[in-house]
Amino acid sequence: MPIFQLDLQFFAQKKGGGSAATNCSHKSYNPNNLGVKIFGGQSVKKGSIIIRQRGTKYKEGQGVFFGRDYTIHAQYDGVVKFYQKNIRRQKRTFVSVLPLIKGE
Repeated sequence: MPIFQLDLQFFAQKKGGGSAATNCSHKSYNPNNLGVKIFGGQSVKKGSIIIRQRGTKYKEGQGVFFGRDYTIHAQYDGVVKFYQKNIRRQKRTFVSVLPLIKGE
Protein backbone atom coordinates (compact mmCIF):
# COMPACT_ATOMS: atom_id res chain seq x y z
CA MET A 1 0.00 0.00 0.00
CA PRO A 2 1.53 3.32 -1.08
CA ILE A 3 2.16 5.96 1.49
CA PHE A 4 1.51 8.90 -0.83
CA GLN A 5 -1.18 9.02 -3.48
CA LEU A 6 -0.59 11.56 -6.24
CA ASP A 7 -3.67 13.36 -7.55
CA LEU A 8 -2.62 15.24 -10.70
CA GLN A 9 -4.94 17.48 -12.70
CA PHE A 10 -3.90 19.08 -15.97
CA PHE A 11 -5.44 22.37 -17.06
CA ALA A 12 -5.50 23.92 -20.51
CA GLN A 13 -2.56 26.12 -21.28
CA LYS A 14 -4.41 27.92 -24.07
CA LYS A 15 -8.03 28.92 -24.35
CA GLY A 16 -10.12 26.66 -26.61
CA GLY A 17 -11.04 28.07 -30.02
CA GLY A 18 -14.56 26.71 -30.25
CA SER A 19 -16.21 25.72 -33.51
CA ALA A 20 -18.29 27.57 -36.06
CA ALA A 21 -21.68 26.31 -37.17
CA THR A 22 -21.39 24.52 -40.50
CA ASN A 23 -24.29 26.31 -42.19
CA CYS A 24 -23.11 29.86 -41.48
CA SER A 25 -19.36 29.51 -41.70
CA HIS A 26 -17.83 32.20 -43.89
CA LYS A 27 -15.42 29.68 -45.38
CA SER A 28 -18.16 27.60 -46.96
CA TYR A 29 -20.15 30.60 -48.22
CA ASN A 30 -20.34 30.40 -52.01
CA PRO A 31 -23.16 32.46 -53.58
CA ASN A 32 -24.55 31.50 -56.97
CA ASN A 33 -25.97 34.95 -57.86
CA LEU A 34 -28.92 33.43 -59.68
CA GLY A 35 -32.16 35.15 -60.67
CA VAL A 36 -33.56 37.86 -62.89
CA LYS A 37 -31.04 40.63 -63.55
CA ILE A 38 -33.11 42.80 -65.92
CA PHE A 39 -36.88 42.93 -65.44
CA GLY A 40 -39.72 43.36 -67.94
CA GLY A 41 -39.98 46.81 -69.51
CA GLN A 42 -36.34 47.67 -68.87
CA SER A 43 -33.96 48.39 -71.73
CA VAL A 44 -31.14 45.99 -72.45
CA LYS A 45 -27.97 46.08 -74.55
CA LYS A 46 -26.69 43.37 -76.85
CA GLY A 47 -25.04 40.50 -74.95
CA SER A 48 -26.31 41.59 -71.53
CA ILE A 49 -27.38 38.93 -69.04
CA ILE A 50 -31.13 38.97 -68.48
CA ILE A 51 -31.49 35.87 -66.26
CA ARG A 52 -29.06 33.50 -64.56
CA GLN A 53 -30.68 30.16 -63.78
CA ARG A 54 -30.11 26.45 -63.20
CA GLY A 55 -32.05 24.49 -65.77
CA THR A 56 -34.75 26.07 -67.92
CA LYS A 57 -37.17 27.71 -65.52
CA TYR A 58 -37.46 30.53 -68.07
CA LYS A 59 -37.57 29.63 -71.78
CA GLU A 60 -36.06 31.64 -74.61
CA GLY A 61 -38.25 33.72 -76.89
CA GLN A 62 -37.30 36.02 -79.76
CA GLY A 63 -34.21 38.17 -79.47
CA VAL A 64 -32.52 36.13 -76.72
CA PHE A 65 -30.21 33.11 -76.57
CA PHE A 66 -29.09 30.57 -73.97
CA GLY A 67 -25.54 30.46 -72.68
CA ARG A 68 -23.97 27.12 -71.83
CA ASP A 69 -25.19 27.29 -68.21
CA TYR A 70 -28.76 28.25 -69.27
CA THR A 71 -28.07 31.95 -68.76
CA ILE A 72 -30.35 34.04 -70.99
CA HIS A 73 -28.61 36.84 -72.94
CA ALA A 74 -29.95 39.57 -75.22
CA GLN A 75 -29.21 39.17 -78.94
CA TYR A 76 -29.63 42.88 -79.68
CA ASP A 77 -30.53 46.19 -78.03
CA GLY A 78 -34.16 46.47 -77.01
CA VAL A 79 -36.72 46.13 -74.22
CA VAL A 80 -37.22 42.96 -72.16
CA LYS A 81 -40.63 41.30 -72.24
CA PHE A 82 -41.87 38.37 -70.11
CA TYR A 83 -44.92 36.38 -71.19
CA GLN A 84 -46.53 33.02 -70.42
CA LYS A 85 -47.81 30.31 -72.75
CA ASN A 86 -49.46 26.95 -72.14
CA ILE A 87 -47.32 24.17 -73.52
CA ARG A 88 -48.50 20.60 -72.97
CA ARG A 89 -50.98 21.80 -70.36
CA GLN A 90 -48.28 23.54 -68.34
CA LYS A 91 -47.77 27.26 -68.07
CA ARG A 92 -44.28 28.24 -69.22
CA THR A 93 -42.62 31.64 -68.83
CA PHE A 94 -40.79 33.00 -71.87
CA VAL A 95 -38.35 35.90 -72.14
CA SER A 96 -37.92 37.94 -75.29
CA VAL A 97 -36.33 41.21 -76.34
CA LEU A 98 -38.35 43.64 -78.44
CA PRO A 99 -36.03 45.62 -80.73
CA LEU A 100 -35.79 49.38 -80.36
CA ILE A 101 -37.13 51.43 -83.26
CA LYS A 102 -34.59 53.93 -84.64
CA GLY A 103 -36.97 56.88 -84.16
CA GLU A 104 -37.21 56.37 -80.38
